[in-house]
Amino acid sequence: MKPIEYFLIFFLFMSLTTLQAQRNFDDVEIQAEQVSDQIYVLFGAGGNIGLAIGDDAAYLIDDQYAPLTERIVAAIQEITDKPIKFLVNTHWHGDHTGGNENFGKAGTILIAHDDVRKRLAAPSDRNGQVRPASPLVGLPEITFAEELTLHLDGQRTMHVMHVNNSHTDGDSYIYFPEDNVIHMGDNFSNGGYPFIDLNSGGDIDGFIKNLNMALFMVDDQTRIIPGHGPVANREALRAYRDMLEILRSRVRSAKDSGKTLEETLQLDLSREWDASFGTGFINPERILTPIYLSLD
Repeated sequence: MKPIEYFLIFFLFMSLTTLQAQRNFDDVEIQAEQVSDQIYVLFGAGGNIGLAIGDDAAYLIDDQYAPLTERIVAAIQEITDKPIKFLVNTHWHGDHTGGNENFGKAGTILIAHDDVRKRLAAPSDRNGQVRPASPLVGLPEITFAEELTLHLDGQRTMHVMHVNNSHTDGDSYIYFPEDNVIHMGDNFSNGGYPFIDLNSGGDIDGFIKNLNMALFMVDDQTRIIPGHGPVANREALRAYRDMLEILRSRVRSAKDSGKTLEETLQLDLSREWDASFGTGFINPERILTPIYLSLD
């Protein structure tokens, strides 16, 4: 596989995301799982949604696809009658930001890293397929460079922190220290290989740094909300980090020995994890390729 072919992989990913956004969502049910006294995760189609309940308002993390907004709001209203005041995007991909415009029109304040707004505000062109720029109402109204803190009540806080370039260049963790909960966005895909989006600043070294950061922050009782997949614990996160460290090491050894990308892909370097992590869209070739291309 030549480097240009990786861009075709990204184009395929974006095309699939567009098709998902245009598909019939009639069969999608929004299901909630409580992870702490006042924090929930909502599962549907797309990235996992975090819901935190404060004294006067509800706070969302990501919003899946636009056709699901009404059902997402209905699911939230079954949990709380407090208004949805803030919505934080973990990054810019459409399966996490597709409902931004709907929530923005409803008066919810959108928050994200500076680079998320920049990417959403500009059209993207992948092999002639153009994603139009988001309308103003669908763009984050509040942006930040490093971090910010939202105060849920007199004691509980919601820390939004930009992390190293990994899945994209605009990734953020959302950490609730008093509740011992963290939402990692697509820096953790529980049950699948990660998508390292090189076209959006993704990087394997940043990915592993971020996983190590999260492991330092959490303990054995922390409830970890991944971008995709079931809620996890520290042991599952550690295993995920170990898997990526081994893959990076193996790919680096192959690259340093002079092997081309095509030769590296023939080495079956991810064989131990392919049955568990490589059966989805990010198959073995699609995890090894961006690792190879992002290594210096």
